[in-house]
Amino acid sequence: MKKLFLCAAMAAFAFTSVNAQEVTFGAKAGLNLASISGDETDDLDGRTAFHLGAVAEISISEKFSVQPELLYSIQGAKFEEDGYEETLKYDYLNLPIMAKYYVAEGFSLEAGPQIGFLLSSKYEAEFDGESEEVDNDDASSIDFGLNFGVGYKMDSGLNFGVRYNLGLSNIYDGEGSDDYSVQNSVLQVSVGYFF
Repeated sequence: MKKLFLCAAMAAFAFTSVNAQEVTFGAKAGLNLASISGDETDDLDGRTAFHLGAVAEISISEKFSVQPELLYSIQGAKFEEDGYEETLKYDYLNLPIMAKYYVAEGFSLEAGPQIGFLLSSKYEAEFDGESEEVDNDDASSIDFGLNFGVGYKMDSGLNFGVRYNLGLSNIYDGEGSDDYSVQNSVLQVSVGYFF
């Protein structure tokens, strides 16, 4: 009975604390400058794509907040040589959780972990005007990374951000994946709005 009372008291305290915090919701979208780093990736070029999704900011104090996000993100890389072009297309549903520290009015430094769920993985090859796209079965279904960035939020709710996603896990899950490792590397430039 004491344990039940203690649990109920803790739940009530947590609920009261969450209600005392200011929570704002919003949306964001922007540019991805994506690439792949790791073993044998010297010949790969970056891929320009986009991201978009929903965000929430939970204010813990005047200077500190937590910002969970749910983003659709197009990533990958390109290879070009003598008229042949191959594009590695990776589409993710990313869930970053960013810790934000406001260093000045509206300006924040941000860092936090991210987990990505692979939605689609394809190879697109193009040569002499002919193109073909096939599924890539060698991609890992889960991606882990760390994000680092800066942001600026205006009083109107309009906000801007620049973020770098450093991939930590091997996104190659095919034959020889124990000996061969590649990671996502994404620079994001975003604009958003808190309602």
